[in-house]
Amino acid sequence: MVLELDYDVKANAIRIKVDDKNYAYVKFHIEGKKIFLDSTYTPEEHRGKGVGGELMKASMDYAEKNGLFIVPVCAFATEYFKKHPQYDRLLSKG
Repeated sequence: MVLELDYDVKANAIRIKVDDKNYAYVKFHIEGKKIFLDSTYTPEEHRGKGVGGELMKASMDYAEKNGLFIVPVCAFATEYFKKHPQYDRLLSKG
């Protein structure tokens, strides 16, 4: 998996720096071997530029590195995984 943007993880959020002062992020929590993608945020001026997709890729990378399965909770994550069935192997079953 190749990321276009670098990401970091701070206080249950996977973040991507989108400009000098702003971050886009996905907030999450972990239960057992599942990572729940609770909410996403991209600053308005950066929406529609693929940042949300990069957040999902960063989430998948983080999940894979930590042996976790993804549970998309927020609307953005849910729609992303519906549109990208090639990542179904990372989704929690049940």
